[in-house]
Parts: sequence; C-alpha cells; structure tokens
Amino acid sequence: MQSIAKNPKMSTAGKMTFLSRSETFAAAHRLRSKSLTDEENQKRFGKCSHSHGHNYKVIVTICGKIDPISGMFMNIYKLQEYMQEAIMVPLDHKNLDEDVDFFANVLSTTENLAVYIWNNLEKILPLGCLYKVKVYESDRNFIVYKGN
Repeated sequence: MQSIAKNPKMSTAGKMTFLSRSETFAAAHRLRSKSLTDEENQKRFGKCSHSHGHNYKVIVTICGKIDPISGMFMNIYKLQEYMQEAIMVPLDHKNLDEDVDFFANVLSTTENLAVYIWNNLEKILPLGCLYKVKVYESDRNFIVYKGN
C-alpha cells in the first residue's frame, strides 16, 4: 500500500494560498472637510466632526503559491515585519490628521485609511501578492479595499 506522503497527486507545491494577519492600533482623528463650514461639517459628520479615537483592527491578506522547499509562500513573521513598517510605525498612537502627511488634504475616513494602508504595503510587499486590506473602525463597522 502506497503512503499518502509519497503520492505525487498530494503535492501542495505551486498551489495558490491566502495568508492573513491582523494588527490593532490606536489613532485619533476628526472628520472635518476644509470645503465645508463648521455647521455643514457638524450636519454631515455628526459627533465624528469632533476629535475622537478608535482602536482600529487591520487584517491584511496576501496570496501566493506554496514553495516546494519551505511549504509556504511567505513566512508569517515576514508579513508581521511588513505590517509593522507599513501600518504600526506610521499610524499607532498618532493623530491621523496632524501626524500623517497623507491626511493633510485627504479626509481621514476609514475608507481613505484602507487606501493609505494598501499603498504603504504595496510599496514593500513582493509584487502582486497583496490581495485585500480590511480595516475595522469598530466591532460593527469595517471597510474592505482590494486596490481598485
């Protein structure tokens, strides 16, 4: 009887897999459009037009084919390093509107935050492996961005 390990049909090399990792960071912001008056901002954004903060949770998903030697396409610790550089260093315990240049002229919504994170990751991850960025503003509210 042939063992499962020696069955060539059971090889995982080259199979496409998706790897996800989450990080949590705290940041403050204020939803205030420079093109609106204070009254218009209050009407449009409600209590979010005042300075407040969130404990954001970010889930990054990358994809790639399994390497036959390592049995993975990326070591999870390498993804952790990429996320540290692209997310945690520039965003954790920061005021998005004051400390992050990107938000000087871009409203610091969760949608725009997801785009910012995508752009940062895309610069440092291996080409083509970034699949999805999911940003939770709260347990109930989140945004998914896939680079388009």
